[in-house]
Amino acid sequence: MRLDKYLAETAQCTRSEAKALLAKGRVTVNGAVCRKGDTQLKEADAVAVDGKALAYRQFVYLMLNKPEGVVSASADKRDTTVVDLVGDAYPRRELFPAGRLDKTSTGFVLLTDDGGFAHDILAPKRHVSKTYTVVIDTPLTEEMKAGFAAGVTLADGTALSPAEVSALTPDGLTVRVLLRQGVYHQIKRMFGVYGAGVNALHRDAIGGLALDESLAAGQWRELTADEVAKITTG
Repeated sequence: MRLDKYLAETAQCTRSEAKALLAKGRVTVNGAVCRKGDTQLKEADAVAVDGKALAYRQFVYLMLNKPEGVVSASADKRDTTVVDLVGDAYPRRELFPAGRLDKTSTGFVLLTDDGGFAHDILAPKRHVSKTYTVVIDTPLTEEMKAGFAAGVTLADGTALSPAEVSALTPDGLTVRVLLRQGVYHQIKRMFGVYGAGVNALHRDAIGGLALDESLAAGQWRELTADEVAKITTG
């Protein structure tokens, strides 16, 4: 990879900014100042800016706690998007949400620029689970539990894969739902089959990775390699 491209991606700057860093002698390769942006780097080369080592990352993976009223999209002409919440922290990355939450829903949204990974975790054959806390307007019944476990058939005839639902509160109005499938407005439509409405929906986990409880609504952070791996294990 060319040095100027490496700088742009690792230091999160534009190509012109990278060239300025090089021209000012602020960039070193293996301890020696390098001013040539077209220098071809080897995998073992150590690059630093102002003495601070840079580490190349091919892709970015972010955990975001989506607030209500924000849309799960990369761009929207009317509403704030999950990508808008990240601001200009990754100017050289084309981030997008891997999976969606409704505008009124909250919780864990995964942002990345790794299209292959997103495809893998969203593919029906992979069965990556997603866990939700849901508030419904009528108590959970044994009929709902059995129906979810068998696979709900929606009003339009769509047959869904088996899912899990269990009560979290004694009144049966707050429940946990685990899905291994993604269909538009799926949870709301599933409860609708049984005459129940959804008042609130919060995604708690994707695969084996739970939302970081220290993240307030609208906050985000990068995932470690171990955390990314956990997503595919649940």
